[in-house]
Amino acid sequence: MSLNTQKIILQAKDVLKTFPGVVALDHIDLDIHAGQVNAIVGENGAGKSTLIKIFSGIYRDFEGSVLLDGEPVTFRDTRDAQEKGIAVIHQELNLISGLSVAENIFLGREYVNSFGMIDYRRLHEETAGLLCRLDPDITPSAPVAELRVGQQQIVEIAKALSLDARIIIMDEPTSAISEKEIDVLFDLIRVLKEKGVTIIYITHKLDELDKIADRITVLRDGRYIDSAAMDSVTHEDIIRMMVGRDLEELFEKKQTAVREEVLRVENMSVPHPVREDDFLVEDVSFSLKKGEILGIFGLMGAGRTELCDAIFGIHPKRAHGRILVDGSPVRVRCPADAIAAGIGYIPEDRKEGGLVLGMNISENISMTCIERIEYLGFLNKRREKSLAESYIKQLNVKTTGPDFIVEKLSGGNQQKIVIAKWLASNPAVLLLDEPTRGIDIGAKKEIYDLINKLALQGLGIVMVSSELPEILAISDRIITMSEGKVSGEFSPEQATEEVLLHAALPRHKNLEQDETCLKT
Repeated sequence: MSLNTQKIILQAKDVLKTFPGVVALDHIDLDIHAGQVNAIVGENGAGKSTLIKIFSGIYRDFEGSVLLDGEPVTFRDTRDAQEKGIAVIHQELNLISGLSVAENIFLGREYVNSFGMIDYRRLHEETAGLLCRLDPDITPSAPVAELRVGQQQIVEIAKALSLDARIIIMDEPTSAISEKEIDVLFDLIRVLKEKGVTIIYITHKLDELDKIADRITVLRDGRYIDSAAMDSVTHEDIIRMMVGRDLEELFEKKQTAVREEVLRVENMSVPHPVREDDFLVEDVSFSLKKGEILGIFGLMGAGRTELCDAIFGIHPKRAHGRILVDGSPVRVRCPADAIAAGIGYIPEDRKEGGLVLGMNISENISMTCIERIEYLGFLNKRREKSLAESYIKQLNVKTTGPDFIVEKLSGGNQQKIVIAKWLASNPAVLLLDEPTRGIDIGAKKEIYDLINKLALQGLGIVMVSSELPEILAISDRIITMSEGKVSGEFSPEQATEEVLLHAALPRHKNLEQDETCLKT
């Protein structure tokens, strides 16, 4: 494909990066063009994350070279890359939970006063200025640990913007933020382009590329496939390059038979941890039948994740409500109680709540079903390995074997291990919170097919998603949430993107605050 000649600011030349048993990048040659949005796409495991870790100084042990402004460069670490003008917005959050928002954004670059002490007043002012256009509800002094995943993603974006970088690498920056926040981010990208900033944009959402990308590069299985001007290719062209074949249909929903009720939640509420007389989840009730996929859609802050947390026993001292499994009331005081009752939970943040990254695949999968692999009080490694091998095969996990360390898997394959872990517990109900977040189009199809297969086998599934096409494609019934409450319930025949979005919108907006931010 022909490309117009533009100034090349960053290059990978014959880059080879390997891990034990895996070639992550296979002699990659790739050019990044100055002042443009350079999109890099590919399935999970294609090498995208490895490449940006080389560009940002995280990985130094590779063959080949990196050129900046035409000159070979070696980054000693991430700070060295930042000093040379390269900033990264990571898909997997890279924040220190015990520090405040402002402290995270300016970590290592804190403003100090004449006494050599941190100038928190200026730190908070600068942070508020960065956040005002992104999410004015985030308080600069708030501990990051108290923020939702989407809000933490906003902090990552603000941190990169604060560096005033020449090159900003954005790795799935919209994977956990709302539509409104996405629009704000895209406006910021356009402003940055006008200022001459170069953007490297990693995404699985092809519809985003039409809005912001100037050019696109495709990687597959660690190899460079092709590059093109964005306006010269179609989505079908891109998918064909990504997967090496045509995807005729992303997903075909198979209808399941209506069966008896497996889960009932009555009057579930979770009070706000700070604001009195306010709720994260307020008086939510719903039922779920065996073999049914219940979709839950809502905007950020709607209470979807907090609802799943409450059902799974993560907020036992604050949450109150009634849970019935197979018609019998169950008391869920902790996740162990939920598991014993037949409830499994795949959380939104797989690395924080779904996996033990330093352990291998076998150990991660077996942790929900120790009783199946122990013998006389001791773990039976042969049984554990056999269990893992069966799920590796069933879920098509790309790995060298069950002893492979989970941290070194691609994001999509890590998600498959989380799913395998809960399937191993033989649940009656599976709660899925954003199960395809940060996963490429090919892996999404595999997970959709798996979810549908599990439903056909009689598993009751609650699926939370912020992607309307996903919710519409896979759900047998859809509930919308807004401001912690159920705001609507729809059959597939009633549901459209417009109907669901309207039902999910908050009834009141602080227009004065929005106007203040626009003036800033």
